[in-house]
Amino acid sequence: MSFKSGHHFLQIPGPTNIPFRVLRAIDQPTMDHRGPDFSAFASGLLERLKLVFKTKNPVIIYPSSGTGAWEAAMVNTLSPGDKVLTFETGQFMHLWRDLCRRIGLEPIVEGDDWRTGVIIEDAKATLEKDTNHEIKAVCMVHNETATGVVSDVHAMRKAMDEAGHPALLLVDTISSLGSLDYRHDEWGVDVTIAGSQKGLMMPAGLSFNAMSDKALEANKSAKMPRCYWDWQDMLKNNNGGFFPYTPATNLLFGLDEAMDMLFEEGLDNVYARHARLAEATRRAVRGWGLETVCSGNGIPSPSITAAFMPEGHDADAFRKIVLERFDMSLGGGLARLQGKAFRIGHLGSFNELMLCGTLSGVEMGLEIAGIPFTKGGLDAAMSFLAKTESKAGKAAAAE
Repeated sequence: MSFKSGHHFLQIPGPTNIPFRVLRAIDQPTMDHRGPDFSAFASGLLERLKLVFKTKNPVIIYPSSGTGAWEAAMVNTLSPGDKVLTFETGQFMHLWRDLCRRIGLEPIVEGDDWRTGVIIEDAKATLEKDTNHEIKAVCMVHNETATGVVSDVHAMRKAMDEAGHPALLLVDTISSLGSLDYRHDEWGVDVTIAGSQKGLMMPAGLSFNAMSDKALEANKSAKMPRCYWDWQDMLKNNNGGFFPYTPATNLLFGLDEAMDMLFEEGLDNVYARHARLAEATRRAVRGWGLETVCSGNGIPSPSITAAFMPEGHDADAFRKIVLERFDMSLGGGLARLQGKAFRIGHLGSFNELMLCGTLSGVEMGLEIAGIPFTKGGLDAAMSFLAKTESKAGKAAAAE
């Protein structure tokens, strides 16, 4: 391996770039997780975490990846053999469906389109037909990391209410929390699933469950076996600022600092920044003459853009050239999109110049790889960024 000057551009949709402030916060001596100082620290952190999810109810933190939080959501609210409504909207919804089967639930699969997100009308029709209310939960991904498509959580809750269906609503926000506007209480979500390694600007290793009163009530009669994931063990210990087993203490230090950064910028400003950078990215993709995986009928993601390669060209071979020539990692196409699409992550600790560097690497890579495209995608993105201004920039100019 020869030395490469400069820093690596990590432009996958997660784990994302970790800010120096978060790295420095993690890089502290570990404190006694049974002592009074930790109790005070953890109590404050758990309370502030509610603001990110926009909930008044408790939020549980697990030392795990997001997959663990999904399993926790299911085993704490459901019973063996329960039917759950799922949607074929992307690789991660596919994985959650597989999880359902493995732990003894019965998934009902709706749709087969990775380019549009959940079709709310179809979901509503399925729920209306379930007159015996055999479906116990509706499971959806808010922002599909594999495709760059958003599904409308608020509309799903409205459809469930209009159908008069009592199922729980479980939502994956792993690539949306801290990047897209999300409202656990207002949108009537029963369990929100999240992870630390994307919009929260953290390493992988923490996952989260936010739960409604309805979910907590369902927990009382849920019969799925559970130990490590048990909500009641967590809630009982969290009341005193502790955990039922050894927490990832230093990651919690980082999470506390990451929340400081989110609140200093302001959550609405964070969401606006992501939306603006995402629009610039999509303008670049269109400028190159490429097509986004998100179709015209879908809601494009503010945190990740997936783009198709022209027919006959391998996206993974293109990504290899970009990595070797420019030391930049792009996300690959997953499952049915493997080799057909590449993904640009533009979430977390990310700004205009970082985006322009990313897009320039993509444009140069397209030329080197001999892929047919139209030059000027980077120019289209820069023109948009120059003509618009972030809320933070406006505030700074006014001072």
